[in-house]
Amino acid sequence: MGESKDHKEHLFLRDHLAAQRTILANERTFLAYIRTALTLFVAGVSFIKFFDSVVIELLGWILVPFGIFVLIKGVVSFRKMKQTIREEENEGK
Repeated sequence: MGESKDHKEHLFLRDHLAAQRTILANERTFLAYIRTALTLFVAGVSFIKFFDSVVIELLGWILVPFGIFVLIKGVVSFRKMKQTIREEENEGK
């Protein structure tokens, strides 16, 4: 009977740690979205400000809104996954 309790506690700890790893992975993914969005945005602004070529300036004007789109997509994805994780944790209780 004592083994059963230890086994349940071990499973609970393992599930808790797995949930924590999932939360951290979601946060790392969100930070990657932010890093990508900032890179696109800064590259776009740099192309617009520092180059005289029409083609490169046009590329800059394409990159700026694309960077903003990536940021919005990252926020939406992060919040959706955070809600899913929260729902899964509540179901397990």
